Amino acid sequence: MDYIRRDIYLNRLIARRNNGEVKVITGPRRSGKSWLLSHVYYDYLLGQGVPKDHIIALSFDQDDENMRDDLLDVKALKEYLYERIKDEATYYLMLDEVQEVQGFERLVNGLNAKPNVDVYVTGSNSHLLSSDINTLFRGRGDEVHVYPLSFGEFCANRTESVNELWKEYYTFGGLPGLRNHASAEQKITYLQRLWKKTYLADVIERHKLRNEELLENLADVLCSSVGSLNNPTKLANTIQSVKQMKADRETVDKYLSYLEDAFLFESVKRFDIKGKRYFESIKKYYSIDIGLRNARLNFRQQELNHIMENIVYNHLRIFGYLVDVGVVEVREMKDGKQQQTQYEVDFIATNGQDKYYIQSAYRISDDAKREQELQSLKRIDDSFRKIVIVDEDIASWTNGDGITFMGLFEFLQNGLLR
Repeated sequence: MDYIRRDIYLNRLIARRNNGEVKVITGPRRSGKSWLLSHVYYDYLLGQGVPKDHIIALSFDQDDENMRDDLLDVKALKEYLYERIKDEATYYLMLDEVQEVQGFERLVNGLNAKPNVDVYVTGSNSHLLSSDINTLFRGRGDEVHVYPLSFGEFCANRTESVNELWKEYYTFGGLPGLRNHASAEQKITYLQRLWKKTYLADVIERHKLRNEELLENLADVLCSSVGSLNNPTKLANTIQSVKQMKADRETVDKYLSYLEDAFLFESVKRFDIKGKRYFESIKKYYSIDIGLRNARLNFRQQELNHIMENIVYNHLRIFGYLVDVGVVEVREMKDGKQQQTQYEVDFIATNGQDKYYIQSAYRISDDAKREQELQSLKRIDDSFRKIVIVDEDIASWTNGDGITFMGLFEFLQNGLLR
């Protein structure tokens, strides 16, 4: 079958195959978790010689018309599964949206304890949050988090120019289901329907929220301010002043956690590079998919500098980097006085071995703009690599300060920093 292989996640599943742990595939709705298991990984296992009857794949998604309602009962499901494990060869068990089965934890843990059963489950809601996985699976849960398509995946099997694909990507984002919708009107309808009928509806139902309007307004403000420094107090004040709606810090803080739990946004802490400490009171928030962000705002705010920054952040996360926002604090002479000055570094990215300081620069139009982008990087006195990503089709080059300039397409299509 001709499809996007999602090699990033396929390789992560292959590395975890038969490791004795429950592989938990998490991520936002419609990001391709089910497809990853039921097609990409399924076909890989068949190609490795695993017999079809030793791959047991079930979906409990309420939107799946083939879902067997009787198997939502944990006792019936247990009987069904154990009947199909007939010999000592390895069985691969794939349970999609397993949180729909009440009491699934005990059944999954029991199956995982069998030496010849390799278990994979997917889930999108609060039953399968990263923070809960160890508890649910008794310390034997191994998470693989799936994001919407990277730009490289988005370009797979496409024949348009890279500039045309980039424009489509930064407008409509990387949700795989968009490939089923040809026109811009269809894509817009799809994205806005997901917001209203799926994402926010899930959060409201899951947490029994009564103030739906506040949740929607908070989502609007977060989408409007991607990459800006925020905290619950500032967001509550913005909702009150811009949306003309009463909002308190505690409720906004709680609703923020709900939107993050639904994998719609990710928060990023600020890190003092010289002081080696986090600023706990303020964070930046990025949308998990830029198309969802744009759709939420009715495609009004199309500032490419903010959009590019969000996409660069998502790209780093897709490829497994841990990301902070950097701050360089220095004392400098200004107007004849010593002053404390803060210089921002867009991202500090690390994969546990390497660390990079990264600036996302949509346009560097002249020397003054270039110097502005370099101010923070030039004040970092360690030896880790410093990179400026620019929205230009250039070959990478390094200046006399050891700072590398890299074209956006090279960064997005290569996958990893080099």
